[in-house]
Amino acid sequence: MKQRKVPLRKCIVTNEMKPKQELIRIVRSPEGTVAVDITGKKNGRGAYMTNDDEVFEIAKKKDVLSRHLQTKVDPTIYDELREASKRSRK
Repeated sequence: MKQRKVPLRKCIVTNEMKPKQELIRIVRSPEGTVAVDITGKKNGRGAYMTNDDEVFEIAKKKDVLSRHLQTKVDPTIYDELREASKRSRK
């Protein structure tokens, strides 16, 4: 049987290439709102982060999402990331 290609994405904090399933996507919609995208299929500019609390802390400290998504990101997005991370790990 032929091996299926595993989609890889780059974490914007650690710059590591990882399988898409190990990352969480954050998306800026065309209207400019920023949200956590659990499905990975929402419209807009996406950024991927490793599904780990330490990575979320680094991102919050350096405000990586604002720079990458080219808009001001509300700090509550980082709290939403933690909640989504807990749900996806279960």
